Amino acid sequence: MEKTMMILGASALQVPAIKKAKEMGYKIILVDYDENAVGFPLADIKLVVSTLDQDEVYRQALIYQPDVVITSTSDGPVRTAAYVNEKLGKKPDLSYEDSLCATIKSHMRNRLKENNVPIPEYYAVSDFEGFLEAVDKLDGHCIVKPADNAGSRGVVLVETKEKNELKKIYEYSMGNSRNGMLMVEEFMSGTEVSVEAMTVNGETKILTITDKYITPPPYFVELAHCEPSMLDDNIQEQIKAVALQAVKAIRLQNGPSHTEIKVTKDGPKVVELAARLGGDFITSRLVPLSTGIDMVGASVELAAGESVDIERKCNRGAAIHFIQAKEGIIKEISVPDEVYDLSGVEEVVIYKKVGDTVHGTKSSNDRIGHVITSADTPKEAMEIGRRILEMINILIG
Repeated sequence: MEKTMMILGASALQVPAIKKAKEMGYKIILVDYDENAVGFPLADIKLVVSTLDQDEVYRQALIYQPDVVITSTSDGPVRTAAYVNEKLGKKPDLSYEDSLCATIKSHMRNRLKENNVPIPEYYAVSDFEGFLEAVDKLDGHCIVKPADNAGSRGVVLVETKEKNELKKIYEYSMGNSRNGMLMVEEFMSGTEVSVEAMTVNGETKILTITDKYITPPPYFVELAHCEPSMLDDNIQEQIKAVALQAVKAIRLQNGPSHTEIKVTKDGPKVVELAARLGGDFITSRLVPLSTGIDMVGASVELAAGESVDIERKCNRGAAIHFIQAKEGIIKEISVPDEVYDLSGVEEVVIYKKVGDTVHGTKSSNDRIGHVITSADTPKEAMEIGRRILEMINILIG
């Protein structure tokens, strides 16, 4: 009898997991609020439903009775998958209670603190008065972010105690919060990385560490990622220890994790942890290019109850650079043909078109496109990517 897999999300970042499930012979039910989602043509059954609507997704699951319910690279659907699996009586790889700690920052901080995982000082607030009190406790120098969102949306550096300015920051960040809560946190200065790992039967194996390159304050948008990390070996060991501690704290039993960590003067501290694959093509492209490990495929196989191969096959460099532009309207955008002939160029993708409005670089939604490169070393992969960025022509009016 043909088995069925329900996948929550049909965006471009979910497509590799969808294709893997189809290769495994599954009938695919895709769920996404966007009826034009790029993954929908791969679906056997297309459901235009929000992946955050837990009760409606469960209702659809009762109708179609999928053998497996998963998501790939999005935080919100992690909760929905856990909720639906529990309601269907399936043994979850992450319980619904624990999924809250992997997706809602206030729950996450509380759980990590309870388990003595290194984290910044933090306050969860739901109104402007609470926000002002938290900012004051952190001496007017802190980070504010939505408690429930991703992609750098609503994340701002606060460097003032001036009430009118704080009101603007509060309204901007709260406008990006799905649950009406904000996190006000100690500003952590230092290098940022992410740790890509897989947990199998409660045992977590770190596959690689990704160096992250981020815009300067007040916004924190990721401009590039590179693997493997070029940090000192001793620092990398400290990072791994903190990441393992964090994954253990959220009680993940089976599945991928993506842990963002800052290397501060007091040692590595957790920025955020996700019980899912890393986005920004980190796990779908960079991990296979740098390690030879099919992390996306392994995550689908693991969810389906199959054995997985997560042994490193190679040790190369891989990088992704995101194409940026100043604020305005795109008048012209072009990629010279010679770019595609350069050694180490894996792909160049443009997201936007002439006539689109660009808002500078305030969130990941403002990116123009991306460039993926590979080479013998991470340094070389980064250099190729930078060279390509200089060759791309973008005219903003």
